[in-house]
Amino acid sequence: MDTATATALASARAFCWKNPDRRPIEAVRENLDVSLADIVSAANRLERFAPLLADLFPELVVSGGRIESELLAVPELAAVLAREGLPGGDSVLLKADHALPVAGSVKARGGFYAVLSVAERLALTERLLIGPDDDYRRLGESQARAAFARHSLTVGSTGNLGLSIGLLGRSLGFAVTVHMSAEAKTWKKDKLRELGATVVEHAGDYTAACAVARAQAAVSPTIHFIDDENSLDLFLGYAVAGLRLPAQLAAHGIAVTSERPLCLHLPCGVGGAPGGIALGCRLVLGDAALVFFLEPTEAPCMLLGLASGRHGECSVADIGLSGRTLADGLAVSRPSRFVGRLMEHLVDGCCTVTDATMARYAALAWHRAGLRLEPSAAAALAGPAMVREAGFAALSGRSATHILWATGGSLLPEAEFAAVLAAGEGRAPDL
Repeated sequence: MDTATATALASARAFCWKNPDRRPIEAVRENLDVSLADIVSAANRLERFAPLLADLFPELVVSGGRIESELLAVPELAAVLAREGLPGGDSVLLKADHALPVAGSVKARGGFYAVLSVAERLALTERLLIGPDDDYRRLGESQARAAFARHSLTVGSTGNLGLSIGLLGRSLGFAVTVHMSAEAKTWKKDKLRELGATVVEHAGDYTAACAVARAQAAVSPTIHFIDDENSLDLFLGYAVAGLRLPAQLAAHGIAVTSERPLCLHLPCGVGGAPGGIALGCRLVLGDAALVFFLEPTEAPCMLLGLASGRHGECSVADIGLSGRTLADGLAVSRPSRFVGRLMEHLVDGCCTVTDATMARYAALAWHRAGLRLEPSAAAALAGPAMVREAGFAALSGRSATHILWATGGSLLPEAEFAAVLAAGEGRAPDL
């Protein structure tokens, strides 16, 4: 890691890091641990389960059981970003994963997919399903629920992943235990308990909570650990978003080319969700899709792992950072080694964002566009101006399309959202 990057990270100031190891997708495709065929297979699994999901959740009836969000034009936010340094020729869209049905966050993609993967494996083993062409709605019936009740799902979470696992796991009949780190919000713990999940609260951080959940699962074959740090299932669920994005771009009349590249601005914690989305998009959209991760200044674990090459062997504590941030979904001190290694040639850069900036953008998103975003999701709004100011070569002399990936917020209780707005409007010093 170069001295300038090390100094900027340790000082906990906002800055943008350029990845010197970014490569063309064709130069690395054959060496990736996850292929396009793997992602297509994941998309097919989600389609098999869609009728069951529509039966389980009324919110999914209109989509036929597909878990997907809109790609929104946000002219009001684009105007704000233009005043903050975005060129007039650039356009801005928002991927509304903050409003994904049922779970209200990007974690509905990976979390739901991971639960469905466990359910399918068990159902095929126990002959609840004859094969992939069977009617998956049978898994919502009493026989399947009784079988799933003999199994438990366990996960470590700062909040949103635990919610997605709890919502679907309990709906299918699984016992669910969520190990929540110190950063997890009380309302998310309360919601899980209302669903019938067991919540184990930890005084330590996210990594410590995951370690306990992992150890718990190791003692029994009926306990299934959904590992946010290393799960291929989670990663594939997120990656399916990349397969679906081209059709949404086409609906807006947008072509992705080297002369008008696409910039993806992805809030990043441990790395699974942004990493999966990034890989899916790079595989289907090619080199004109540029990927930028947004992290809190006090918890830039993925940037640290990429810049140092140490990936999961490093922690922000190593450079004197606290890991504490009002963006609870991004409050992670140690990145995923699995994701970091996949991303080392795919991500274009990482930007760090202060808590104050995230809160300010959350307030702007509400007042200008009526968007209910968590601070974690609002981090994406800082990306366009920061990458423009940093001067990436692929953007030089070109107009670009920016996608702000809004990762969560629609389920925020009124009191929590009011506190976010107060911080963003300068009416409160902190949350």
